[in-house]
Amino acid sequence: MKRQDSELHASGQARFADDLTLTADTLHVFPVVSNIAHGRIKTCDFSQALSLPGVMAVLTASDITGSNQIGNIEVDEVLLAETEVCYMGQAVALIVAESAELARQASELCVVNYEVLEAVFDARTADKLNQHIVPPRCFSMGDVDCAWQQCAYVVEGQAESGAQEHAYLETQIAIAYPLENGQLKIVSATQSPGMVQRIIVRVLDCAMHMIEVDVLRLGGAFGGKEEQATAWAVMAALAAQHTQQPVKIQLNREEDMRLTGKRHPYSADFKIGLNSSGKILAYQVQFYQNAGAFADLSPAILERTLFHAGNAYFIANFRATAVSCRTNLPPNTAFRGFGAPQAMFVLEAAIFKAAQSMGIDPATIQQRNLLQDGDHFPYGMTVKNSTLKACRDLLEQEYAISQRQQDCDRFNTAHTLKKKALALMPITFGISFTALFLNQADALVHVYGDGSVIVSTGAVEMGQGVKLKLRRVAAQTLGIGLERIKIDSTNTSRIANMSPTAASTGADLNGQATRLACKQILMRLKQIAADMLNIKNISSLHIQNERVSMEGQDMALEWCQLVTQAYISRCGLSAQAHYATPGLAFDRNSETGTPFAYHVYGCAALEVTVDCLRGRYQIDSVKLVHDAGKSLSADVDLGQIEGAVVQGLGWMTMEEIVYDQQGCLLSNNLTNYKIPDIYSAPEVQVKFLPDGGNEVGLLNSKAVGEPPFMYGIGVYFALVKAIQAFNPGYRASFSAPMTPEKVLMALYRNGN
Repeated sequence: MKRQDSELHASGQARFADDLTLTADTLHVFPVVSNIAHGRIKTCDFSQALSLPGVMAVLTASDITGSNQIGNIEVDEVLLAETEVCYMGQAVALIVAESAELARQASELCVVNYEVLEAVFDARTADKLNQHIVPPRCFSMGDVDCAWQQCAYVVEGQAESGAQEHAYLETQIAIAYPLENGQLKIVSATQSPGMVQRIIVRVLDCAMHMIEVDVLRLGGAFGGKEEQATAWAVMAALAAQHTQQPVKIQLNREEDMRLTGKRHPYSADFKIGLNSSGKILAYQVQFYQNAGAFADLSPAILERTLFHAGNAYFIANFRATAVSCRTNLPPNTAFRGFGAPQAMFVLEAAIFKAAQSMGIDPATIQQRNLLQDGDHFPYGMTVKNSTLKACRDLLEQEYAISQRQQDCDRFNTAHTLKKKALALMPITFGISFTALFLNQADALVHVYGDGSVIVSTGAVEMGQGVKLKLRRVAAQTLGIGLERIKIDSTNTSRIANMSPTAASTGADLNGQATRLACKQILMRLKQIAADMLNIKNISSLHIQNERVSMEGQDMALEWCQLVTQAYISRCGLSAQAHYATPGLAFDRNSETGTPFAYHVYGCAALEVTVDCLRGRYQIDSVKLVHDAGKSLSADVDLGQIEGAVVQGLGWMTMEEIVYDQQGCLLSNNLTNYKIPDIYSAPEVQVKFLPDGGNEVGLLNSKAVGEPPFMYGIGVYFALVKAIQAFNPGYRASFSAPMTPEKVLMALYRNGN
């Protein structure tokens, strides 16, 4: 299957929001932002900005006709600060000018005086001050407190994981076009056109049918455009409503990094107990999530942390508590994995520390505790169709992992200043939105008179290949060639009340809706074919390879002939369908239920080499076996796995977000914030689990977007093992990322 977007991207013909031709009267908007992390607004002076020729307006909260509120899960985030600023970079006012350069220049001339208030940047400190986004939550199973007495080994510790910048290629951007009768059309780089529409309606105080949001494609997102694209679209919409002219806003790279939230940093306390054979008998963990100044998606991300706190293991006695802490940083937000990577890192740290105490390899504990069918997750769901053992066994078979471990040991014996190590990382990841109502999608399908087909859904293409998968679903259902299928832009006027393209559900939900809509048209066409062929039993008819057949016999009736006759017969060639994931339920009072349609499983082996003189290291290889069910596109899934793995490796090794003591982002560009490049990316070898299936998935496939990110977690523990091969006295502090600086320090010190 050929990806239509690939040639467009390679040739530079793919059109993004910034490629749209602007009319001569298009204005530009840019925010005036706080230069302190926390304070009360005393006075604002915009006179110098307004004196510049070409500055059309300075908009404040008083210019908002509706509600000055863009919060979604929690209604706690203003669009424009009125009395208080809560993080450095929070918008106070909007400059509307004839050019983007002028808008930025004018914003620098605005004078805002503050009464500086105490700022908090650490989650544990915020917790002590009772600064919580939502009340703490707890998932539990068994009797943890009694189980400790049965344990031969009990270890405790802390683990910390840092923030991560999304680093999407296309920065935040939106264009607002005034239409007749007060309507607006918004072109937004968002994963959630429906939410952009809803929040604009709230701020502008109008009906939803007055606002159209359109998304052609995104230049990457990774969760950073699920919630945080909204504010920029609302700013453009507010300015367009005020001026009745088209308005554009676009951030440059440094602005985007400085003004948007990241992956949540987490701090955690853990305690784990095992019997003498390595069976985990008890595990408890307390998570402290650094949410930033406002809720954003933090409560949902915290929930996902709890859902995945047990990762790929069955632990009969389990207790995980989590609290979302309000600090004076930009609101942190969705990122690939959505809180699960932070949880899995802590459990792997606990297993690693326990293995050190027992004098065994962590892989022994991992293997001993893998989930099996019939086990229960801490939230009450029963494990079904687990392929963890199959993935682990195939990993050994395909890549000779035991032999690789022996090779590492021999290398370390022969080399003094270079050390190798290998670590395993099994994963289990649930697929569905944990907000039940989001697990729904609609599709609109048109078959034109020439036999071509256009499909509209709520799925946003952001490089993950969802359009290709939707094309395949439509083509396979209708029995026609891929070249006949076009996937339209994502538009709120064609698809109402759409869910975000997130949680690895884009293909699942929208593909199922597409399949249902196509089946409606297919049934009508079969009836037309039966009439044309004078056949009474339409169930015996099939359309394959664009020809009608009956019980394997070609009926000399082609697709285009059939469509033409259907049109002449006044048969409907359009269909709309709705899909809602069945079988989902979750009780937040008992914290139990069936929150996921299915789980994705896999296992990876990661190998590293550390230069013990300089602290530099190389990730030699990542070898993994992944259960993708019956993949809709192996090439697309392979690309997603490779990209996710490298992104996970970056989070664990080199991507370090640093703020100063005033809350100013220091790692604010791609010079001082390093992401993996072609030179640091390792060899990633992927083996799909053969004969996979998923009866509840789209055409027996499994989602692939987020789960492979977690494979990268294993590199942290491979690095620690390599360090310990050189410096046996070193004990891991479990503070990620493990940058080369941290490696160098660890090589020449004992203890944590």
